[in-house]
Amino acid sequence: MLIGVGLGPGDKELLTLKAVRLLRTADKVFVPGKMARELVRDYCDPVVLEFPMVNDEDVIEKALERNAEVIAPVAIQGMAVLAILGDPNFYSTFSRQCEVLKRRYPEVEMAVEPGISSITAFASRLRMPVNSGFTVTDGSDNECLVLLKVRSPRKTMAQLRSSGYTRFHLVERMFLDNEKVYDEESMPESSDYMSVMFARRQ
Repeated sequence: MLIGVGLGPGDKELLTLKAVRLLRTADKVFVPGKMARELVRDYCDPVVLEFPMVNDEDVIEKALERNAEVIAPVAIQGMAVLAILGDPNFYSTFSRQCEVLKRRYPEVEMAVEPGISSITAFASRLRMPVNSGFTVTDGSDNECLVLLKVRSPRKTMAQLRSSGYTRFHLVERMFLDNEKVYDEESMPESSDYMSVMFARRQ
């Protein structure tokens, strides 16, 4: 198995307890560079992989293929961890590495453990509470929408369809007792206050 583990925004003391446990117990930990290596070195002796910060897609793809060849033997036999700054699902190279690995080694199982993302950490650094809707973007088209505190999921989904959104997921009581995950087919009429909806245009 390969587990993507979020290391947070760069402070060792902002590693989650689960991240520390996985770093200590993994058969091998892989990191994308020196900064990540410094964050994990108290818990393991990581392998530094090559993730070139260039615009040449061919160079990037070849590096991901080389990384896959290094990760796969560990992930097939035991537990490999790819420890990434921030959160592995937000603007990280983890998803691209997974695509290449899955293409070459479809038998490898994959999972993700979240880390504190810069998307939320910046508010603490600036001492600037965010209590209303906001947009996060890298400059590309906004294809995704995250809605908090969704109490009427089916009604919300119907409204978003008229704006071009076509794919929907809802997580109710995330990481808590009685957690439930829904897609558009199983979307409930009502949900708990602690619910998050994800919508995508494509």
